[in-house]
Formats: sequence, C-alpha cells, structure tokens
Amino acid sequence: MAGRAHSLGWPPTAWPERLVEGAREPALAEPASSWVRLWLDLCLCTIGGVGMWSVIVALPAVQADFGVARAAASLPYTLTMVGFGFGGILVGRLSDRFGIRRPVVGAVFCLALGYLLAGSSRTIWEFTLAQGLFIGALGSSATFGPLLADISCWFTRRRGIAVAVVASGNYLAGTLWPPVVQHFIATQGWRATYLGIGGFCLVTMLPLALALRPLPAPLGGAQAVTGALSVRAVRVRPGLLQGLLLVAGFACCVAMSMPQVHLVAYCSDLGYGPARGAQMMSLMLGLGIVSRLASGLVADRIGALRTLLLGSALQGVALLMFLSLRGLSSLYLVSGLFGLFQGGIVPSYALIVRENFPEREAGARIAAVITSTLLGMALGGWMSGAIFDITGSYAAAFVNGILWNLLNLAIVLWLLLRAGPVEASPQPPAVVPAAT
Repeated sequence: MAGRAHSLGWPPTAWPERLVEGAREPALAEPASSWVRLWLDLCLCTIGGVGMWSVIVALPAVQADFGVARAAASLPYTLTMVGFGFGGILVGRLSDRFGIRRPVVGAVFCLALGYLLAGSSRTIWEFTLAQGLFIGALGSSATFGPLLADISCWFTRRRGIAVAVVASGNYLAGTLWPPVVQHFIATQGWRATYLGIGGFCLVTMLPLALALRPLPAPLGGAQAVTGALSVRAVRVRPGLLQGLLLVAGFACCVAMSMPQVHLVAYCSDLGYGPARGAQMMSLMLGLGIVSRLASGLVADRIGALRTLLLGSALQGVALLMFLSLRGLSSLYLVSGLFGLFQGGIVPSYALIVRENFPEREAGARIAAVITSTLLGMALGGWMSGAIFDITGSYAAAFVNGILWNLLNLAIVLWLLLRAGPVEASPQPPAVVPAAT
C-alpha cells in the first residue's frame, strides 16, 4: 500500500488521506467540540449567505432609485456571484495558511462595510462596487466553501453529514432572508434595510467568528484507529484529479442552473403565471435542504464519489422529466424531485477533495471546486436564456442541460473506474492536524 501511495505522489511514511468507501467505521466517537463547531459553521453560513440573496430582492428598488435599465441593475448580482466564487479561493488559501478564524473575522468586517457603502452609494457604479467587492468577494465568500473545508477537518466518522449540514446553510439563507429583506424594503426602504443588514451581520457574526478556535491536537500524540480500514484509492494524480473535479463541478451546475434560474419564467411562458413558478422554486429549495442532509448520510455509508454519481444520474432523470412534462401538477412534482435529486451534489465535491488531498490544502482546493460550480451556475443561467432567445422555447435549453449533465456523469464514472480494489490496510494513525 505504501508503494502505491508513493507512486501517486504521497509520501510512504505518512498515512495518506484517501477516498474511503465501504470502510469499517473507526472506533472514534466525534467529540462534543466537533458538534459545537458544526453549529457555529452552520450559523455563519446561514447569516453570511444574505450577501447572495439581498441584492436579488433589492433589484427593483435599486433600479427605480438610480433610474437605470434592468441590465445595469442586474450587474451587481453578476459581480457578487463572480466575487463570491473567486473570493472563496482567496479565503481558502488564507485559511490553509493562518487557520479559519482570522479570515472569517476579516470577512465579517468587510461584509458589514460593504452593506454600509452600498446603502450610502450615490450611483449605481458605487453600489455595484460595494456589492461585488466587499459583500461578494471579501464578505459572503468566506461563509460557504471555506466553512465546508473547516468542518470537514472536525469530523471523521460523520464527515459526510457534517459537510451536508453546513452546506444546507446556503439554502437556509435562500429560504429565510428574502422575505425578511422584502419586508424591510417595503416598510423602511432599501437603503435603511442595507444599513440594518450590515449592522446585524456585524453583531451576530463577529462573536461566532471569534469562537472558531483552532483544531486541537490530541493529547499524547496521534490517536490510534482500532481495526483495519477498507481503502479504495482513486488512482489519479492529484493535479489531474483536481482538474477533473473542476470540470465536473462546472458541468453539473450548468445543467442544474436551467430549472433553478428559469423556472419562474418557464411557468409564465406555459401560462401558469410567475406565482406558481415561485411556489415551485420554494418547493425545490426546501427539498434541496432535505437532499443535502440525506446525501451526507448516504456518503458516510457508500462514499462521496458514489454519492456524487447517484445525484448526477438522478439530476439527469429530472431534467428529462422537465423536458417531457408540462402539466401544472407534473411541474410541481418534478420540481420537488429535482430538489431532492440535486441538493447533495455540491457537498459531495467537498468530501471527495477532503478525502483525496492533504488537510493543509483543503481550504484552497475545496474553494476552487465550489467556485467552478458557481461559474457553472452563472454561465448556465445565461446560456439557457440565450438559447431561449434563439429558439423561442426552453426545450433546447433543457437538452443543453442534459448534455452537460452527461459530461459530468462521464467524468464521475471514469474516476470510479479508476478507483482501486477495496482491500484491508494496516492499522494507521488517525490524521489529526496540529493546531494553527
């Protein structure tokens, strides 16, 4: 086993962190501190996720205030998403170097400053800069990918469900924040609402960020894992594996974006009205939370790579159903199924990275894959709209999504075929990093 690890670039003297599938659970109970960390990360993800949703709700009011066209008013959202992705890579690298606490504390101050600047902006360009740079790139970006990497270091037996719970914070933010923001915009105006959001984030998130203490090293050296582990190593060099995960994440989210971005418009085109589409979207996001939690439990049983394959295959089935079903009841059904099928896909990438790369690289590598999924969502949403403009129908857009989903399936299947045979390994020491 050591020889094969050495040929793949891992030092033979250290137990490699590899993809474990069908493994016998180590006789290590997760300590109470791990569960406390879980709730800290979940709260930060849920509160900090406001940066992705407030700009959507505020768009009509911002457009009316500055007197600009819809395209100019939509630019802040686009830059927020781009900043969210690339900012996550920056925060991930800083977390790998300095630990998670300092980057997240800095992100809290940037988030609060961003809402202050955006609420005080005099032009649409000032608003766009504050939203894209401070709220997106330097603020909210720290509350998703970097937190997934962080929580993965605190769990061994229940890593799958732990990552899924924290990832659900993004969907919880999308469920909780929009009605709250809309209420205060209607009653207080968007500027006062933005100032209030900034103050709320500072007051609630700063204590949570300061509580993110370094992961303690075990007393008396590394703890031993009792029993043998059944290890199934993915026999792909690290650089190639990272690249394939980036392409796979991009492809699956191009496919995922078609229903998520255009469902309301699709329902309107079919004559059901935007309200029905909004209800279907809410159903999809709500069941997406269920899906993420369930996928975490599944990943703990069958491994993250197989969980990703299952989610991708089922997402393809749902896209085919969208293509063929147009009745109102059928659309409610398939929207719910789509939420159940796709919710666990993105957390699976974080688990695969965590299980195949050293912990010291987890922050940057997970953030990079998460960024690829965000870019896939951004391109897929635009691409579906462009296809609709050309063809006058969403049918070709659904076919486009299915083709991208097949690319994702092909990559995941190839990686699974490259996985070595399951074999019992000698009793290794548990990999527990030193405190940073």
